[in-house]
Amino acid sequence: MKKVLDYLLSVVYLLFFGLMLLIFHVTQLIAYNIFGKEAHKKTVVWFNFCLVHGWYLTGSHVHFEQRTSLPDDRPIIFVANHQSMFDIPGLIWFLRKYYPLFVSKIELAHGIPGISYNLRVGGAALIDRKDGKKAVVEIAKLGKRIHDAKGSAAIFPEGTRSSSGVMKAFAVGGLMALLKKAPDALVVPVAIQGTGKFNPKGLFPLISFTKMSWTVLPGIEPSGKTLDEIAALAKASIQEILKQEP
Repeated sequence: MKKVLDYLLSVVYLLFFGLMLLIFHVTQLIAYNIFGKEAHKKTVVWFNFCLVHGWYLTGSHVHFEQRTSLPDDRPIIFVANHQSMFDIPGLIWFLRKYYPLFVSKIELAHGIPGISYNLRVGGAALIDRKDGKKAVVEIAKLGKRIHDAKGSAAIFPEGTRSSSGVMKAFAVGGLMALLKKAPDALVVPVAIQGTGKFNPKGLFPLISFTKMSWTVLPGIEPSGKTLDEIAALAKASIQEILKQEP
């Protein structure tokens, strides 16, 4: 019976998901080209509000917890574990006050309504994984953007998804490029739980009645620490939360 529900509710959500992609693709085009970047940002936030709250159509539960106050007067680098493509809507919606910009594969900048357009015009770092030097340059540009604007970026140091919940090693290259241009940034770990269980293999079927959560943990001051130490502290903080997952 549960498997039947998974298939039925997946169809419901994916129809909703596809509709949101189309509606907000058009909305973003209008907002960006007529009203400007700030209007575009607002449409992206509401786009992700819809994606996140659409998960209730599958009977799933969504939870957000912020265990620390975050500054408004300096850049922030959110460092998160990576379980699923659905990690990102939660980060955008729950952290909407800080509007984090992402590091993304350049392949995603085309072909996906709503999402690709936002990646192209929204300030993300679009990287070619086959060209490491150019990727570092693009991430460094993102670091400069958040430094100048006192904005925020989000990065997944594992590089690829780990739907099992067991974290992969943290690579420090992207974090290094961001901190090089935004040395005063606060590094803030975010533990993501349950999205890998919700979306274990492709988009169909999704697993209904899944508990998903995003937990913002105390920040790490990079001053006086090596990159390896910063990455190890961030990973340990996230792992401590993941251990609590039932």
